[in-house]
Amino acid sequence: MNMLAVERMKLLSIRSPWWCAGTAVALAVLFTGLSAMNSGSSGGMHLTGLASGLQTSMVVVLALAALSVTSEYRFGTIRTTFQAVPNRSSVLFAKAGVVAALGFVLGELAALLSWAIALGVAPGPGLAVDDADAWRELLGAGPVFACAAVLAVGVGALLRQTAGAVTFLLIWTLLAENLISAIPGFGSAVGDWLPFHVGMSFFRSAESGGPLGPWGSLAYFAAVAVAVLTVAAFVVRRRDA
Repeated sequence: MNMLAVERMKLLSIRSPWWCAGTAVALAVLFTGLSAMNSGSSGGMHLTGLASGLQTSMVVVLALAALSVTSEYRFGTIRTTFQAVPNRSSVLFAKAGVVAALGFVLGELAALLSWAIALGVAPGPGLAVDDADAWRELLGAGPVFACAAVLAVGVGALLRQTAGAVTFLLIWTLLAENLISAIPGFGSAVGDWLPFHVGMSFFRSAESGGPLGPWGSLAYFAAVAVAVLTVAAFVVRRRDA
């Protein structure tokens, strides 16, 4: 608990996480508002239409999570942290827990504000939250953002360089998975198992949630995130700070 409190103070005592948090929510609302304006003539939006804005928002959360690690390596404060807490794995796990909690809050806030904007701009039956699947599509951003944040902390700890970690996460999320999925024959089979593609399936309807279904997709994404973090913890213990 003390480590969680320390990591929370370190994360929220500087301005960059606040800027990233505000940007993440603003991008989701902006994209949803534009989509709602374009869909007004076709009977309004559906809840799954919020996913494009939320995916853009998640990219900012990935950068925020990676920065929470790489900035400490950049300024050398990670050495002080490891001197105070020799168990380096606990430091990394505490950092991941705090960033995951922030990612969860940002995901829910972005989803709810986006939904409110969509209701105001292009109301329709597709935005009704009247069953369990609808609630999952609306509130699913929080768990997905939390898993994405854990994965990004692991990548940040492995690469240690801000430019490298953020670039890798952005290219993989926005480009690499789409390119792999587009490979004839091979891509269609592998694409259903790429982590961010699977994680975003949690936002889709139960009929289009991929081979694992919505909840299985979330469990798979969480398992990948934990695996990356576990590998990062092992590497951090073995190498010099």
